[in-house]
Amino acid sequence: MNICLLNDSFPPVIDGVANVVVNYASHLRDEHGARVIVGTPGYPGAAYDDYPYPVVPYRSFAIHAAAGGYRAGDPFEERSVAALRAFEPDIIHSHCPAVSNIMARLLRETTGAPVVFTYHTKYDIDINRAVKLKPVAQEGIRAMVAGIEPCDEVWVVSRGAGENLRSLGFRGSYRVMANGVDFARGRAAGDAVAKATAGYDLPEGVPVYLYVGRLITYKGLPLLLDALKLLKDGGHAFRMIFVGKGPDRELLEEKAADLGLMEGDAKCVFTGAIYDREELRAWNTRADLFLFPSTFDTNGLVVREAAACGLASVLIRGSCAAEDVVDGRNGFLIDESAEAMAALLSSLTGRKDAVRAVGRRAMEELYLSWSDSVAAAYDRYQAILEEKRRGLLPEKKRDLLITAAARRFDGPDRLRELGRRQLVDLRKTAQGVRDDLTGAAAGMMENISSAGENAERLWEELAESFRQALDIFRR
Repeated sequence: MNICLLNDSFPPVIDGVANVVVNYASHLRDEHGARVIVGTPGYPGAAYDDYPYPVVPYRSFAIHAAAGGYRAGDPFEERSVAALRAFEPDIIHSHCPAVSNIMARLLRETTGAPVVFTYHTKYDIDINRAVKLKPVAQEGIRAMVAGIEPCDEVWVVSRGAGENLRSLGFRGSYRVMANGVDFARGRAAGDAVAKATAGYDLPEGVPVYLYVGRLITYKGLPLLLDALKLLKDGGHAFRMIFVGKGPDRELLEEKAADLGLMEGDAKCVFTGAIYDREELRAWNTRADLFLFPSTFDTNGLVVREAAACGLASVLIRGSCAAEDVVDGRNGFLIDESAEAMAALLSSLTGRKDAVRAVGRRAMEELYLSWSDSVAAAYDRYQAILEEKRRGLLPEKKRDLLITAAARRFDGPDRLRELGRRQLVDLRKTAQGVRDDLTGAAAGMMENISSAGENAERLWEELAESFRQALDIFRR
């Protein structure tokens, strides 16, 4: 089976979804004998030739500072589309609703391969954070959903992720396909723990709490700091380790300092990002509890990573990360308040054996390896292809703009063959993604009636409009 994986991030970018794509590619190739190709925006200076499968880095450009260093790609770059098309994929799997999904649907038009899309995170929150004008943000969300619905099958990483997608206006069906973790089940060796934690003030007998992830306020971190202040005021000693980086690190450190949590017997430590997986394993082994008060995350892979090491998590009741967690058995659930967090931590102080027992059950019941996760995905790929072969795959509405772009890659004269009537229809379809996102396409659309004899110029303007519009998306 030939499988094309597309995502808007890939190493050297390190984030959760990039990690997903790397694991999909490795396990599909090594365990299922699949041929894999990855398409992703290229980053200056990045090396893509060291992977055991081809990586196609397509043309990209920097976007505004709110995107945190990410780059947006050009899904219409002919060289890259040609390379992905020549791979002759049987399945196209997109992991991002922005550029990757446009390219996936473009490739479907030229290869006939079904498109699978995985909804990994609550993108509406990121869009609203990046775009301050509410109408523009809402148009971006609407355009995102409109780009997901034409996919042949939609996967979500949790039931809550599916509910979030539905709340944004998605009308199609979806399938829950959970992601795995790349930690083997079991705790790190003592010498590895000692090496990873050397130099940190971690007295024996003092509880160590751990958070791993982006340092951003919408993950519930202000609530966590408020809870730790209450715990300190109650006379409890602890160490709170924050592992990660993010746009709100400085703000969170300032808040911790204002609360008196940066020194003394009850304090917070910000380590920065840790990319070495064995070092992260060691921290998950050293900690006594994993504190994850996020209602944003759709899956919470870090919770499964903690479980792999026998570390129990404290989670918000009803959150996506809390799915499959039974309070007091394989994790701990609280209401979304600092008071509830502080009360639980206080009640668990001195009950190390009981907490460890919950962690062991988390290891047994919550752990999901990447091997098992990707095996389930591969089985589903096969079922999709069988449905296609038998003519049972539901017909999805095609976007005329994508169709027109695909015909362009079949030859420079094909776009002209659409004729004046189809170009007028193209204008109507393009308005669905027009630049209320950036305002750039509005003037050009007013002149589309003259495009019958200037189709090539029209195409270049449409492509430019897409490039400008895409900077509201980020991964």
